[in-house]
Amino acid sequence: MPENREALAALIEEAIQARSRSYAPYSNYQVGAAVLTASGKVFTGANVENAAYPASMCAERVAIFKAVSEGEKDFTAIAVVTSNAGMPCGGCRQVMAEFGLDTLVLIADDRGNIVRKLTVRELLPGAFTPEDLAKA
Repeated sequence: MPENREALAALIEEAIQARSRSYAPYSNYQVGAAVLTASGKVFTGANVENAAYPASMCAERVAIFKAVSEGEKDFTAIAVVTSNAGMPCGGCRQVMAEFGLDTLVLIADDRGNIVRKLTVRELLPGAFTPEDLAKA
């Protein structure tokens, strides 16, 4: 997990910038995310809402899916930025767990203040992982 303050601040800034590209005409709750891969690449995402609510997509999943679609599956950190430092939803927590329980999760407000710093393991205790499928 990266602990370099400058690197973490840069990741949060990427999430803030992604948040500005959010499409949230229904909830007006803009979310930005930035995921840092083990290779040092950063992928960003913004929430994209739809009039048919279930068709919407969270910023965290957009960033992770972009990374995976580019061949990156090893993440060291993800920053999530909202106006009030809201926590990721259950679906996003599960997607994060798929790619590493030790990934650092930074929850920040829209001014870049880190409100929570934890791992995916702490964010989703008892996560269902690929290893659970092997037990079946």
